[in-house]
Amino acid sequence: MYLSREEESIYQGERGETLRRMMEILVALGDIYGAEKLVPVRSVQIAGVSYKNIGEAGLEWISDLQGQVVVPSILNPAGMDLCRWKEMGVEEEFALKQQQTIEAYRRLGVTIDCTCTPYQIYQGPTSLAGRGDHLAWSESSAVSYANSVIGARTNREGGPSALAAALVGKTALYGYHLDENRLPSHLVEVEADLRGSDYGALGFLVGRSVKDGVPFFRLKNQQPSGDELKALGAAMAASGSVALYYVENATPEPPAAWQPKETIRLGRKEIDEVYAKYPVAGADAVALGCPHCSGQELEKIAGLLQGKKVQKELWICTARKIAEAHPHLVATIEESGARVFCDTCMVVSPATERFSRMMTSSGKALAYLPGLAGVQAGLGSLEECIDVALGRRQ
Repeated sequence: MYLSREEESIYQGERGETLRRMMEILVALGDIYGAEKLVPVRSVQIAGVSYKNIGEAGLEWISDLQGQVVVPSILNPAGMDLCRWKEMGVEEEFALKQQQTIEAYRRLGVTIDCTCTPYQIYQGPTSLAGRGDHLAWSESSAVSYANSVIGARTNREGGPSALAAALVGKTALYGYHLDENRLPSHLVEVEADLRGSDYGALGFLVGRSVKDGVPFFRLKNQQPSGDELKALGAAMAASGSVALYYVENATPEPPAAWQPKETIRLGRKEIDEVYAKYPVAGADAVALGCPHCSGQELEKIAGLLQGKKVQKELWICTARKIAEAHPHLVATIEESGARVFCDTCMVVSPATERFSRMMTSSGKALAYLPGLAGVQAGLGSLEECIDVALGRRQ
């Protein structure tokens, strides 16, 4: 792999031990995947934040690093709400380790926005991603949204490689950074009217089928919202390894002419089978916001909860900046007895493990809760989730 004179000096340790180690990571990835060179990145989103996932070894590795990030860099969700962790039921020993992890990142100059939806909190002049921009993002649903809806270019980085990109300002030029790897592999024809959580159910199905492929969706006379595209991509990234998808007339087009290797046809029957296979019966808690809720989603939830009282524990997860921008919605939601938690989600927090079955409207959480939290999951619409939390249905 070609390195510039400056990159070679970093690789040889002339800019310090930390940058040498970071450049080693980037070069190793480039060698593995046949990259010709490094490419500058506009921003970085770093995984490996929840202490539940990284443990003591990960904390020690981050704490040992020196220097400052050279491009805008933020974090994936942590293992708890950084302010209200006691309300979540997080133990003090875990909270201490989680705070130490956050401080290690802060010391490196990383902005402490712990969210899987950075595109929701940084827009316009402060945006972290635009069409054609090279990024080094980690979280599966954020990667999917950046590649597919925004039209930026990023591979799904691991925590160490994302942090390396943040400190060096570059990543290896391979994978989804290149046009030839951004062509659709599957045509997915959907003969069903879709709404809300249906997009998560669809993504749950398609991710399992195409695995790490690049699906192109042809929907039935529909124009999905940004939140629905977010749900679709998040579910495919969780049930499979989809990092890029296209929706006809709704996302940026593929970079060149293409022919599908396979065509998949799905209808209402297949969507309904997902709900039937993962029923809501017996849920002892309800969790929304995977990926993190947008302001529009908070508004819908507040409208459904206004003037009512929940009978089961109800979590709504969002980015702190989103919650702070909508204090009246948060207040309305919490007057019902529900809790709006920031910085974290039900998938990465150890607090989830005290439940036996959770209901969610998210195809991503449906895929991740059993494996990452050991909690059975049921899928329903947003309205059904709220009804369960209110005790209107079992």
